[in-house]
Amino acid sequence: MKAQEIRELTEKERLEKMGDLNQEYFNLRFQLATGKIENPSRLKFIRRDIARIKTVLGESFVNKPKSAESVEEVADKA
Repeated sequence: MKAQEIRELTEKERLEKMGDLNQEYFNLRFQLATGKIENPSRLKFIRRDIARIKTVLGESFVNKPKSAESVEEVADKA
């Protein structure tokens, strides 16, 4: 999955996708431990997809405009 495809998803869809990938990663690691894994290289791709989703989620958190209340609270604390 490419980063641009992830950016086109809604935040809810990103979180669902990350949950699905985490579950698949867990299952593949379990198969690896029991010696029944068919495609061990899939682990690498899933791990990278999870990292891409986390990166895009972080970008959206940083770029989110702050509400007026939070700006006032920060000003009061300073």
